Amino acid sequence: MTTTKSYSTLQSRIAAFAGRLNKIATKVPPRRTRFATDAEIELGDLYSPLDAPHTQAEETGGSSDYLDGIGLPGEYPFTRGVQPNMYRGRLWTMRQYAGFGSAKDSNRRYHYLLQRGQTGLSVAFDLPTQMGRDPDHELSKGEVGRVGVSIASLADMRVLLGGLPLDKITTSMTINATASTLLALYVAVADEQGVSRRLLGGTVQNDILKEYMARGTYIYPPRPSLRLITDLFSFCNAELPQWNTISISGYHIREAGCDAVQEVAFTLADGIAYVEAAIAVGLKVDEFAPRLSFFFNGHNNLIEEVAKFRAARRLWARIMRERFYAKDEKSQMLLFHCQTAGSMLTAQQPLCNVVRNSVQALGAILGGCQSLHVNGYDEALALPSEQSALLALRTQQVLAFESGVADLVDPLGGSYAVEALTDQIEQRATDYLRRIDELGGMVSAIEQRYPQREIERRAYEYQRQIESKQRIVVGVNDFVMAEPAVKGLHHLDPQAEAARVAEVRAYRQARNEQSTREALSALTEKARRPSDGENNLTAAILTAVKAQATVGEIADALRLVFGEYVG
Repeated sequence: MTTTKSYSTLQSRIAAFAGRLNKIATKVPPRRTRFATDAEIELGDLYSPLDAPHTQAEETGGSSDYLDGIGLPGEYPFTRGVQPNMYRGRLWTMRQYAGFGSAKDSNRRYHYLLQRGQTGLSVAFDLPTQMGRDPDHELSKGEVGRVGVSIASLADMRVLLGGLPLDKITTSMTINATASTLLALYVAVADEQGVSRRLLGGTVQNDILKEYMARGTYIYPPRPSLRLITDLFSFCNAELPQWNTISISGYHIREAGCDAVQEVAFTLADGIAYVEAAIAVGLKVDEFAPRLSFFFNGHNNLIEEVAKFRAARRLWARIMRERFYAKDEKSQMLLFHCQTAGSMLTAQQPLCNVVRNSVQALGAILGGCQSLHVNGYDEALALPSEQSALLALRTQQVLAFESGVADLVDPLGGSYAVEALTDQIEQRATDYLRRIDELGGMVSAIEQRYPQREIERRAYEYQRQIESKQRIVVGVNDFVMAEPAVKGLHHLDPQAEAARVAEVRAYRQARNEQSTREALSALTEKARRPSDGENNLTAAILTAVKAQATVGEIADALRLVFGEYVG
């Protein structure tokens, strides 16, 4: 242990070291005048216990007790991870994101990946499905099946999940405004297969607030959207005890241009809003909080990314304990999925993306993720080919079984640089949270466009750095070369959209129209009433999908009450 005497000696030695660096700099100047992280946190020349006080006990110069600041893995504040043995016990879930034009094609890809070692499903939906429009709606034209699978009905979901053991795998669905409907379709298929709802595991993203900030795939205004979210919380609490009811997503905020600090701050601010909304409708925090999960972006700056994940975990633990008085340790744990950064993929020299993906995935693992998706190297050009999807999965497997990082519990814990950056990210994120509270909470802040402006500002600064070559992107603004066209890209079937239109129309024609209309009317009536045990919208949506209502029809039934949000 560092004593008071040796601590003082260290201070003197570091001061002398700084003098040596200055002398060296006159002969070998630094590559840049200033070194900083992507979040513009200035990097020191050297990190030591002086910069990471949590690594020292109070009596030897530390600012707080080690156990309170860093602690042990699996213990509050969970800086070092949520499990005592981390990946020595169970590896992260390898959850490759996939979805194609048709449910049949998507199902084929899921079986392909599962046969090659994938351990969980992750479903990408097309824009009409995300926006609550059926394939034959005029606003769906040109978008059906382009960025994910088109799902409009119970029949589609049966095909999507065909032959998949729903009681043995977990499924993540990246869906927000229509999350309740897609979950209802999933549950309906499980019911048909005779799979107990209590055995169903997975996640719906269900994070609508970040849509107003970053993506734009919202339907209803923020406050009725929160009603849909809390009703889903209540339904799952009663019916699906193993289902994660929301994946609070910083990923898309980061894709929109924010930095690591803003990603932590705005994501946790969204989380606070959801917890407050759930408590406001009478849910007890320790009943729903253990099923909250998070979704973060994996970027290139390895050390900052590891610190980001640690800071988010510690800050959330303190928020849940000190702000919401959560008693259950599981309520205080930040469990997160990570996806490598889509915005970092380049169309130029796309094989460089293999390296980028590997660095980003390594950061997520060293940061303690619970599940991980690695992008295909060709995704800047098209939906991932079978070859690139397999290589992305193999990247995870090499890191898991060959790198040795999974054999150590929190291998970077105690690194002076990592711990110093963890502290700085936490403090800067806390400052953002304080400002959001001053604006009346995250919903009010979004309505005042505060986070949107901050994201836009940072995105502009980042792009300016690229264009001025302050930031180098290999193959884009430096090390540029002529290159041949990429072969083997995935191509969409030009007839797929017409086929989907025909399928959904045939589905409507074959159903009992009266039963469908009655279920949709009942849903609209429940939406007009306050949320309670009798007017749970998720339960009413499940009734509607079993009555063969389509995704678009269910969304329209709610549009009659909630209206549409135009920003």
